[in-house]
Amino acid sequence: MTREGEAGSVGFIGLGTMGREMALNLVRAGHRVRGYDVRAEAVADLAAHGAAAAANPAEAARDADIVVTMLPDTPHVETVVYGEAGLLRAPPRGRLVVDMSTISPVAVRRMHADLRAEGIDLLDAPVSGGPAGARNAALTIMAGGDAAAFARAEPFLRAMGTTITHVGAAGAGQAVKLCNQLICGINIQAVCEALALARASGVDLDQLRQVLLGGSAASWMLDKLGPAMIAGDVAAGFRIDLMLKDLRLVLEQAGALDVPLPATALVTSQYIEARAHGEGRNGNQALFRVYDRMTGRAAG
Repeated sequence: MTREGEAGSVGFIGLGTMGREMALNLVRAGHRVRGYDVRAEAVADLAAHGAAAAANPAEAARDADIVVTMLPDTPHVETVVYGEAGLLRAPPRGRLVVDMSTISPVAVRRMHADLRAEGIDLLDAPVSGGPAGARNAALTIMAGGDAAAFARAEPFLRAMGTTITHVGAAGAGQAVKLCNQLICGINIQAVCEALALARASGVDLDQLRQVLLGGSAASWMLDKLGPAMIAGDVAAGFRIDLMLKDLRLVLEQAGALDVPLPATALVTSQYIEARAHGEGRNGNQALFRVYDRMTGRAAG
C-alpha cells in the first residue's frame, strides 16, 4: 500500500487537456508514471516531461500500483476496460483502477461488478475545476466505490486535487458529478441571460459583471467565463461538446429515476443549438452566442 508522501507507480490513460496536466502533477509528486493516449504526440509530450511511454492500455498498466483513466465518454472507458489490450485482461499489479472521466453511472456499476469478479477494484472519481484546476493540482474529486479502495487511491489523488471526498458506493462519484454539471450548465445559461438583458438595456457589461460579483449573484461562472463572453472570446477550456455530453448524461440519469429537470432540459437544447452552429469545439462561454443569434445582436 502506498502512503501519502511515498512514491508509487501509475499507469495513466487519456492525456487530453485535463489528463495531461493531471499526469504531470503525478510526475511532479514523485510518482513513476507510464502514460498512454490514442494520440502518439500526447504520449511523446508526456514522456518529454519525465514519464514513460506506453503503446496500449495493457502496457500502461504493467507493474502499476494504480491505473488512472481520464477519457472523453463512456465508450472510451469501456474500450479500455473490455478491449483486447484492456484492463480486464491485463490489470495493474495493484489491481486498482480509478476512472476520473465523467461517464454513465450505470456503466460504472457494470464495470465495477465485472472488474470485482476478477479481483480488481474500481473507483469512479470524476473531477471538477476545469483545466486550471488540473494544471494547479487543485481539482475537486468525488469518488464512488469501496472505502478500502478509496484509502489506497487517496495518496495518488492528493497529487491532483485539494478537495477529495469519498461520496458512496460505485456510481456515486458520477452521480455527484452530474449534479455538479447540472448546476454549472444552468449557471452558465443564467449568466448568458443576464448579459443579454443588460446589453439590450444599454448597460456596460464589464461594469455589470463587477457589480454582480459583489453581491448574491456572484458565481464561479460569472467570474471566470464572464470576461470571455463579454469579449467574444470562445477559445476552448471546457468544450461545448463535452458539456453537452455531460448534460445528456444528467437527463439520462433523471429519466431512469423519473426526476423532472426542466431547466436542465432547456439549457441542453441550447447546447445542441450551439453545436449545430459549429460551436462544439469552443469553450462553454460560446453559449452566449446562442443569445447573439436569438437577439440578432453581436457581442462586444
